[in-house]
Amino acid sequence: MKIDDALIDRLAKLSSLQIADDKKENLKSELADIVSFVENLNEVDVSHVEATFTTIAGGTRLREDESTHKKELCDDIMKHAPKVEDNYFIVPAIIE
Repeated sequence: MKIDDALIDRLAKLSSLQIADDKKENLKSELADIVSFVENLNEVDVSHVEATFTTIAGGTRLREDESTHKKELCDDIMKHAPKVEDNYFIVPAIIE
């Protein structure tokens, strides 16, 4: 995968981050290192390793799915959100 200015600009737009021009070169280098590391994982031979689904004997313990509503907590969360309408978060569209 090639890390270039167009990719950095697209990632900045999707993440709603402002990346200073003087930081872009360093970011490109760091992202290229990360992608290179992850691509190395494709070379690891795991054909002899049995698939593992859980590390807990007997599976994952489930809990009851109980809904709770604490108005004070909801109000506090909404108070810190950038945009709210009718108790819903308003977020920018990310699908072009």
